[in-house]
Amino acid sequence: MTPEQINELTIVVDGIAAPLSRGDLPSAAAALADVEPERLAEVLERLDGRRRAVAYRLLPKDHALQVFEALSPNMQGELIGDLRDAEVAHIFGDLDPDDRAWLVDELPASLASRLMRGLPAHEREMTAAVLGYRRGSIGRRMSPEFVSVPIGSTVAGALDRVRARLHDAETVYTLPVVDAGRRVAGVVSLRDLLAADPDAGVRDIMQSAQTASVDDDAETAARRCTERGLLALPIVDSEERLVGILTVDDAARILEHEESEDAARQGGAEPLRRPYLSTPILQIVRSRVVWLLVLAVGATLTVQVLSAFEATLAQITVLALFVPLLIGTGGNTGNQAATTVTRALALGDVRPRDVVRVLSREVRVGFFLGSILGLVGFAVTSLVYEPRIGLVIGATLIAVCTMAATVGGVMPLLARAIRVDPAVFSNPFITTFVDASGLILYFLIARAILQI
Repeated sequence: MTPEQINELTIVVDGIAAPLSRGDLPSAAAALADVEPERLAEVLERLDGRRRAVAYRLLPKDHALQVFEALSPNMQGELIGDLRDAEVAHIFGDLDPDDRAWLVDELPASLASRLMRGLPAHEREMTAAVLGYRRGSIGRRMSPEFVSVPIGSTVAGALDRVRARLHDAETVYTLPVVDAGRRVAGVVSLRDLLAADPDAGVRDIMQSAQTASVDDDAETAARRCTERGLLALPIVDSEERLVGILTVDDAARILEHEESEDAARQGGAEPLRRPYLSTPILQIVRSRVVWLLVLAVGATLTVQVLSAFEATLAQITVLALFVPLLIGTGGNTGNQAATTVTRALALGDVRPRDVVRVLSREVRVGFFLGSILGLVGFAVTSLVYEPRIGLVIGATLIAVCTMAATVGGVMPLLARAIRVDPAVFSNPFITTFVDASGLILYFLIARAILQI
């Protein structure tokens, strides 16, 4: 959002929070009625739990479900906990199966089981099918409500199928075409069906289909859907049978969720999964403290390195002045490489099997970066101190940048190979590793050049 939009939203939230705080429900309802439906979710996310539940009850019935679906799964779970059982059952029953799966992942098991038991048999069966796939897979995020078209159907027959399922299908704009074994033979758009001769065969106007397996990583499938401009991506099981679809709006939701997590972990914290100002202080503390403790333990490596080379520092104290410069440059170089490769992994530009090619490229990139910085460091340090010190700094910058870029580029690939989120292995751990190893290189180079 732009600063103007953020300021406008803040004013709206304050205008609703004030009457809620003093119990003036008519004024709060009037203020909510003035907000556009697509903005109401953003307003609710910025209220605390009690006022959020009260505000939700004041929404017009035709807006309530739309607003609930626009909330993040974490926020939906919190709101469910603050509503009455009858309200919860009604909301849960009105959700689509894939949206229920998102919500169930955020609810206590006892509440989720009770809500599932309250569903009609058909809805419970579809939701259970989605929940049967492992967490993180696209099978758990797909919609089982879709319209498929038999490959032998005519255009008129296909349109009849669309009309029959118009109100309960996730989307009808892209339709999978299936053979007798429910295997995807292609896709056809609603636009093409409407433009074609009613007696024409679907086989003659369908296009080739992109598909994803139910076991594929959800983020990978979502990127494939959005980057190829697909309105819907058919999802197939291990026997290539059609079991669901991923729509472009659900793909965008998955990517937003994943990128928020990656951004937080690259900064050394767990994702808040809700607006900052509505997050309790203790939750913010919990999101950061574990990472800080882990990184603090890792930082003891740096202390141990400094202790091991204490005698070297005592002989030439000027070396200590350059420690922040060298470890900072190394950490920044490693983070740049890690961020670039992590992004390339997400886009499918590289795979774990490309580790040798990535290593080769990052060694060269790091060497060239280090050479540029090293020449500058040598020139400046030689003028201020002496050429020998300048040579130590220049040579160390070359070594540290080469090492940091190599480690930063390879570590996300290794993380993906062992099925760990690359963001977890990115900036925080790379910085800690480069700090310690960079200091070792620095003092070894200093000993060799200065003969100490």
